[in-house]
Amino acid sequence: MTHFYQLKQFITKDMSMSHVYQPVMLIELLKNNGHASVTQIAQAILNRDPTQIEYFSEIVKNMVGRVLTKNRGITEKSGNTYNLIGAEALTEAQIEELITDCLERLQTYENKKNNEQWSHRRRGHRSISGSIRYEVLKRAKFRCELCGISADDKNIEVDHIHPKSLGGKDDLTNFQALCYSCNAAKRNTDDTDFRQNSSMYEHRESDCIFCQFQLPEHKRVVEENALAYATRDAFPVTEHHTLIIPKRHVIDYFGLTQAELNAIHALIHSQKKVLDALDPTIAGYNLGWNCGEIAGQSVWHCHAHLIPRRKDDVEHPKGGVRHVIPNKGHYEVKR
Repeated sequence: MTHFYQLKQFITKDMSMSHVYQPVMLIELLKNNGHASVTQIAQAILNRDPTQIEYFSEIVKNMVGRVLTKNRGITEKSGNTYNLIGAEALTEAQIEELITDCLERLQTYENKKNNEQWSHRRRGHRSISGSIRYEVLKRAKFRCELCGISADDKNIEVDHIHPKSLGGKDDLTNFQALCYSCNAAKRNTDDTDFRQNSSMYEHRESDCIFCQFQLPEHKRVVEENALAYATRDAFPVTEHHTLIIPKRHVIDYFGLTQAELNAIHALIHSQKKVLDALDPTIAGYNLGWNCGEIAGQSVWHCHAHLIPRRKDDVEHPKGGVRHVIPNKGHYEVKR
C-alpha cells in the first residue's frame, strides 16, 4: 500500500474525531509540502474557531469601539459597521502616514510591555488541565456562573476568581466557569474586589472563637482547604453535627465571595462522604445558616451547620428547617 493510500485510509476510516485538531493539522502539513511549525498549525486551528471571532467582537463592541465612538468621537457606528469620521477626505499619502503612525505606536507599546500584553490570555502561563476544567464545568452545571448561559450556546472558559497576576492560586476553589463574554467583561471592569483579595482572605479577629479554632494548638480542624475548614460542633444537635467555616473573618453567608462559597461547598460534600462512611445510621441531613441575631446567630463569624439525621430522631420530621418557627413545620399541601 502506498503512503497515499495509508493516509487516505487513516483520514477516511481510522481517524477518531474528538475535535477538529487532527484534520486541521494534516491540512496544514499537506498544504506546505509536509512541513508546518507549531505556530502555523495553531493559527490554522484558530482560523476555524468561531468563538475567537465572537470573543474579539465583544471586545470591539464593548471596549475599543465604545472608546473611539462615544468617548473620542473618532468613529461612528451604523448597525454593525464602524465608520472613520472624515475618511473620505484623506489622501492615499495621508492614509499611509497615519497607518505608519499607528504601527509606530504599536511597536512602542509592545516594546514597553516586553510582549507581555497578552499574558492574561495564558492563564498565568500554565494551561488548565482537562480534568480540572471538567470539574469546574461540572460544578457549574456547564453554565456560566455569571450570566447563566449554557455551554451548548456559548463557549465556557475556566477563570481564576482571584487573578494569577495578583497572587491567585491554581486551586479548584479559585476557579469559576464564565462564558467568554462575561470573562472579557470581568477582566477589564471588575477589579475593585480583586485589588484587595491578597490581604482580604488573611483577615482574622483575635477575639473570635472561630478564628482561634484555626490555630494548630486547638486541634479542632477535621478537614480544610485553602479558604475554609470543618470542625465538629461543641454543642451538637445530633451526633457528628459539623460546622463548615470560612477561614476569613466574615459575619455571615451574604458576605462570602464566590471562591469561599466554592471552598465551603467542597467541604460540605467531602464531610458528607466522611460521615456517611462513619455512621451508616445517618439517613439524611439538615444544612443551614443563621444570618443575623433575629435569625438565631450567636457567633459572629459565618458558619454552615451540617446536621446528620437518623430515622425516628424526632417524632415528626416533616417540615425540616421550617421548624425554626414553632408550629410552622407541619402543613398540608392542598391540591
